[in-house]
Amino acid sequence: MLVGAFSLSFRLLKASMHIAANDHPVLDALAERGPELIERATGWCAIGSGSRNLPGLEAMRAALEAPLAALPGAVESLPLADSLEVAADGSTRAQKHTNAMRLTVRPQAPVQVALTGHYDTVFPAESGFREVKPRADGALNGPGIADMKGGISAMLGALEAFERHPAAAGLGYTVLLSPDEEIGSLSSGPLLAELGAKAHVGLTYEPAMGAGALAAARKGSGNFHIVVRGRSAHAGRDFASGRNAIAAAARVASRLADANNQREGVTLNVARIDGGSALNVVPDIAIVRFNIRFPDADAGAWAKAQIEAAMAASAGDGLAFELHGGFTRAAKPFNAAQQQLFAAVKACGAALGQEITWTPSGGVCEGNNLFAAGLPNVDTLGVRGGDIHSENEHAWPESFAERAQLSALMLIKLATGEVDGPGLRAAMSV
Repeated sequence: MLVGAFSLSFRLLKASMHIAANDHPVLDALAERGPELIERATGWCAIGSGSRNLPGLEAMRAALEAPLAALPGAVESLPLADSLEVAADGSTRAQKHTNAMRLTVRPQAPVQVALTGHYDTVFPAESGFREVKPRADGALNGPGIADMKGGISAMLGALEAFERHPAAAGLGYTVLLSPDEEIGSLSSGPLLAELGAKAHVGLTYEPAMGAGALAAARKGSGNFHIVVRGRSAHAGRDFASGRNAIAAAARVASRLADANNQREGVTLNVARIDGGSALNVVPDIAIVRFNIRFPDADAGAWAKAQIEAAMAASAGDGLAFELHGGFTRAAKPFNAAQQQLFAAVKACGAALGQEITWTPSGGVCEGNNLFAAGLPNVDTLGVRGGDIHSENEHAWPESFAERAQLSALMLIKLATGEVDGPGLRAAMSV
């Protein structure tokens, strides 16, 4: 029944979607602004803003103030609580974060849209990858040009153009830009949950996948750290008195790795083991760091049980284990509400001459947080690009205007009621 209802909904929507006379000035303005959107993103890419680079993040936050303030509404700078990190010696320490930025426009309007993005990147302060350069194939190569400084520029461009539309008064929106998405949105998560609980539709600006596809279903994710404590001893004089934390960590890591391929869709990636000291010393501390991806809540519970079993199998005899971390993002299934929303985006794309497709993704983002709060959302509305999180990161210049137009037309259709925002939100509970 769901498939049939979705197909009928999509046919009716596709048949009715069109670009009205009042829409053309908005879309035409964005067609002309492509170079400007690129230039703005290129300037932002020159600001190193890795998730733990606080001075760089503060500079990036300051650079965002002017374009946010140019839109109507109130701009807020929101302090975030510290998150906790597990250091290489097993101690926990506070990780500070710069403020999130929130713009609220027409909060009393009958239709409310949440637009989110992040201004942190994965490139640390010491990275020399700072400049955007054109490649021989025409793509732009640079840090954050796709993920997601290009996406933020396209998002703001869409909003700047949308404000010129006569129907703009019928739609309110909130923009949230955070500094910690690349490390799990640990501190901005409560703001995302609050935002997701209030809006009707969510739009997030991660880069599009592949040739421009949207991410449909997403897995959930969690980061974990197991601190293993043993007993130090001289490796030659008193080896038997020692309890080797590195060896115990290796046993735990092996058990975690063996859990792969036992449950469909679940992956446990052991990423790093910290610890150890001189070669003639039995190490008394080690930290196993790993990530888990899972397709649904039951699979997540199964994965958590594998962690507990791996620790229990090696515990005792002078060895102790402490588990830190947890699941930070729930899975995001492609349910009926998501299908209807994606059909609307596809119809807007068709009206613009853009072919919109979608595919599942094992990646996670703020869209997972919004969905967990009950908000249907599309989270890959950013520019087309690839090789993110590497020095080959790139974006296609023509996609800046294209994706801004796609978002602007979606906003217009939500404002006019041609796309039923409240109805999409209601479909989440069906």
